[in-house]
Amino acid sequence: MDGLRGRIRLTGWGALLFVMSIVGIGVWICVVAAGSLVTVFVGVPLTLITVGWLRGLANWHRQWSAEKMGVEIERPYRPIPEGSLATRFATVAKDRATYRDLQWALVNSTAGLTLSILPFTMLAASVFYLSYPLLFTLTPPDVFRTPFGPWFTVDFAGSFAMCLLAPVWFGLFWWTTPALMRAYTRLTRTFLAPDEKQRLALRVAQLTESRAETVDAQAVELRRIERDLHDGAQARLVSLGMSLGMAETLLASNPDAAGELLAEARKATGLALSELRDLVRGIHPPVLADRGLDGAVRALALASPLPVEVSVDLPGRAPAPVESAVYFAVAEALTNAAKHSAASSAWVRLTYTDGRLGAMVGDDGRGGATQNPGGGLHGVERRLAAFDGTLVLASPVGGPTIVTMELPCVLSLAKTSPSSEMA
Repeated sequence: MDGLRGRIRLTGWGALLFVMSIVGIGVWICVVAAGSLVTVFVGVPLTLITVGWLRGLANWHRQWSAEKMGVEIERPYRPIPEGSLATRFATVAKDRATYRDLQWALVNSTAGLTLSILPFTMLAASVFYLSYPLLFTLTPPDVFRTPFGPWFTVDFAGSFAMCLLAPVWFGLFWWTTPALMRAYTRLTRTFLAPDEKQRLALRVAQLTESRAETVDAQAVELRRIERDLHDGAQARLVSLGMSLGMAETLLASNPDAAGELLAEARKATGLALSELRDLVRGIHPPVLADRGLDGAVRALALASPLPVEVSVDLPGRAPAPVESAVYFAVAEALTNAAKHSAASSAWVRLTYTDGRLGAMVGDDGRGGATQNPGGGLHGVERRLAAFDGTLVLASPVGGPTIVTMELPCVLSLAKTSPSSEMA
């Protein structure tokens, strides 16, 4: 932060961090004390509670670092599963981040405490020496007459000379405050950011969870396909077979009735083919394979009841699984916009930057959308997670609603020209 106001703010934050450092060592003592009681049953819930305090304190520092110093610090914690106290305790006890938080609390109560309080100390020293003559006059004798020991005595005239130390301390405050707070932030990041082992463990856990959810989603999809085939096309084909059998029986004795049955059979054949086409589109739309993500999204926009503006800037085609995931994600977002947002228009943006395929879907509706567990957007998020993708929903009350999705991928060399049009 530049300027006097910025340095004053940093000093205030430093004073608060000083207090939080003292709180941190108290929390550290609580965690260690609770951990020493794990052989007694009461130690297990106490450890979970105190570790929760420690993580809350660490997360507060991560948030401060991101919001005030612009340094993002990831949260390295393994998800705590639902279940018994023993299961949750085992997860916390095996999590490397727990012990790094304990190390951070110790370092933060020493080196961090010093770094955070130095700006306030230097500013206070400059104010103190600037007001030294006043303090010399108002206080009892000998209180401010020997500021550096009995070998150095200050009289009233000398008290004004002490004011010369004020700009020295203020200069130190001015030049060192930003550097001290940056050093504090680096110290915080060193202990609170995940190391390589933690990143690997989190990655393995994420992939395991993503694989399990992908398998579950595939099982649900297979059951849906089986149900649609059984209730739709299969029933029509059975009816078609019966109609043809009856027509064959009546062909010699009642040609007119046989002709009507054949006409019904022809109609049933068309309906069965239509249902099969719809089923295939639900699995992998032919337009996606033929025209790529650009054409498929434009087809979605044309089919939407809302006017949808589509803008595409892709230098090639993504792998088929990625295209499919983005297609169904965009389809879900447009469906939500048409059904729930009371919007008058929507838009879709497809871009590719730094090895990541981005898709943004927005509408001018009333906003207030939420991402509920088990809902459509939650399913989309889990589907994208299988490709290391992310989904972010921004929907303030009053609108607009914007769904932002990103997936890492490598595009083919086929060129798709940047384009934009209203569907």
